[in-house]
Amino acid sequence: MSADLTIRLLKSSLQQPVIVKLKGHRSIRGVLVGFDEHLNLVLRSAEFIHDEQSQELGEVVLRGDSVIFISPP
Repeated sequence: MSADLTIRLLKSSLQQPVIVKLKGHRSIRGVLVGFDEHLNLVLRSAEFIHDEQSQELGEVVLRGDSVIFISPP
């Protein structure tokens, strides 16, 4: 996937809920409010998801090098 397509897809996902799969078998759900050229992400109303349970995190910044994929919920 080209970088331009990735950026366009992220822009279309701004202010939308997403699920982010991270290295280490972790997942975080929240509203995508920002990103940069390194694909660092800012999520609002984020929650850590594990085995059908969740833990409120609030606003978080995720390093782009720890992200495996981003998807709609």
